[in-house]
Amino acid sequence: MLFLMFQLGQDRYVLETGQVEAVLPLLATKHLPGAPKGITGAINYRGRAVPVVDLALLALGRPAEPRLSTRIILLRYPSGPGSDDLLGLLVEQAVETIERDPTDFTTSGVEAGMPPYLGPVASDERGLIQWVRGEALLTPEIRDILFRQPMAEL
Repeated sequence: MLFLMFQLGQDRYVLETGQVEAVLPLLATKHLPGAPKGITGAINYRGRAVPVVDLALLALGRPAEPRLSTRIILLRYPSGPGSDDLLGLLVEQAVETIERDPTDFTTSGVEAGMPPYLGPVASDERGLIQWVRGEALLTPEIRDILFRQPMAEL
């Protein structure tokens, strides 16, 4: 299976590429006053407003570093039964793909208390890699805020 690798701080994470619509350069986002924690704003993608989650802010409590390797991953996010919407993920160091068998990933042994979007881990010569479950990034309440109410055109 092909994965897109990125970093949060010094740690490496992957998303399964079958969930990825596109990888965009770092773009300015439209601030959304009152947005839930971790939602950095929205971007216009092909005439459509797409909410953007700053994964570093959500996971580490600090915004993503604005570097050339910082990207917005457009994820096909399951927003309801049988429907997908786009969700932008602002991540650092999204410059590499890897091929791994899903069975290479195993539980870390410290799942209790971890956010539900952090999945199993695999190792390589550089250390551990953790699988991010895109479908578990948002709580049901935040998913409803972002995808049930129409967003204004940018």
